[in-house]
Amino acid sequence: MGCCESSLFTELGAKKDKVPANQHQQPQEQRNQKQPPFTHRPISTTTSSNASPAAIVEGDSFAEYSLSDLKAATNNFSSEFIVSESGDKAPNVVFKGRLQNGRWIAVKKFSKTAWPDPKQFAEEAGGVGKLRDSKLANLIGYCCDGDERLLVAQFMPNDTLAKHLFHWENQTIEWAMRLRVALRIAESLDYCSTKGRALYHDLNGYRVLFDENGDPRLSCFGLMKNSSDGKSYSTNLAYTPPEYLRNGRVTSASVVFSVGTILLDLLSGKHIPPSHALDMIRGKNILILMDSHLDGKFSTEEATVVIELASQCLQNEPGERPDLKKLIDTLSPLQSKADVPSHVMLGIPKHEETPSMPQRPLSPMGEACQRRDLTAIHKILVTTHYRDDEGTNELSFQEWTQQMRDMLEARKRGDFAFRDTDFKAAISCYSQFIDVGTMVSPTVYARRSLCYLLNDQPDAALRDAMQAQCVYPDWPTAFYMQSVALSKLEMHKDAADMLNEAAGLEEKRQRHGR
Repeated sequence: MGCCESSLFTELGAKKDKVPANQHQQPQEQRNQKQPPFTHRPISTTTSSNASPAAIVEGDSFAEYSLSDLKAATNNFSSEFIVSESGDKAPNVVFKGRLQNGRWIAVKKFSKTAWPDPKQFAEEAGGVGKLRDSKLANLIGYCCDGDERLLVAQFMPNDTLAKHLFHWENQTIEWAMRLRVALRIAESLDYCSTKGRALYHDLNGYRVLFDENGDPRLSCFGLMKNSSDGKSYSTNLAYTPPEYLRNGRVTSASVVFSVGTILLDLLSGKHIPPSHALDMIRGKNILILMDSHLDGKFSTEEATVVIELASQCLQNEPGERPDLKKLIDTLSPLQSKADVPSHVMLGIPKHEETPSMPQRPLSPMGEACQRRDLTAIHKILVTTHYRDDEGTNELSFQEWTQQMRDMLEARKRGDFAFRDTDFKAAISCYSQFIDVGTMVSPTVYARRSLCYLLNDQPDAALRDAMQAQCVYPDWPTAFYMQSVALSKLEMHKDAADMLNEAAGLEEKRQRHGR
């Protein structure tokens, strides 16, 4: 139950007896307690100024993840979680997974021989991890553990461009959306280039992903080589830049060549070898090149511009290809339907989790959490004081040291600040109490969780609520506070599930007269 041992995560095979130790050094008494499942070490990143608030969130800072976290997220790298798999030329697999904070991720798993030097892998990942843009499926972490080499990225739930172009079920991509995709690809590559990452490896329709709103994003995985030796292209040789075939080198002009192959995909709805497409263009068979599933619903003038641009990108000599700025300048005037959301043009529902209604009657605490009424929650926590902490600590006479007295004094100051609604001061005092580690108090974690919520820090609030549950596994308040934090993080279905679990625990307590 809950985020420490929740039904939310048992479906992913998370082992409650394998929660890794917290990254901070703690006294032995506290290390013996179950630790919260946030074990990755954050590494600072720089956020693009044009990144939308919805695209870049607090949890997107680049971090080093533990192997145990990623095993739990992917059900021990189960084949059922594979979303992409390459062959012998690029032996790597991409899994979807769900972290213990409920967030979906994409995990790329390299072969053991691809990156033998862990330092080199970490440095390469760190370079890509500095990028933050709303047009990228951003890299949010990595893992180097023994022979394992793993990348962790934002998960995009609405499939790939290849799926929507070549394997669609209900409708093909309309013309205006294809032009939007082409521009977004050029813009994302240009952003990467301005940040010093001009090379994109093996660009193809499987590297273009669609987020929860249906907006196209470029996978960050292509910004990192498939292996330390730089063997970058795993696609059919017919789609590989000619200079790579000649000398094995990838340049910024090689990336433009690959953009040309994607423009052909968008025009034709098929994966046509560039040489064959160029023959059709030279023979003026433009209409034959166009995707028949568009049923003629496209502008011939616009299609001619895109075909000409694709032809320039696919020139045999790198110096004759346009740069990314030219691509953007050419594609920008072709954009239409700017007010129509991408998910509408793709013909897919907007990805929204509908919260379920509580299945049990709620107590005043439950009702306050359902409403996200932080003022009411505060009053309840002040009233209940520490009565639920009984039995969570058994201290020997020897432990009543001056340090213990100082720690309890810090908690007392925190209680006064909490009562007087000075929540920043309460966080500071409660943190002093928690950092000593001789005593663990679920109530202190719950109170600090609320303080974090009132200071607009839902991630920290969720961590504290989960820690409260680890200290006191059947405490309804810990689940209620997780529910509020999850709701603040807009994970509404998980919040509703947590609310129901809390109500169930309260019902069980009442039956046993507690």
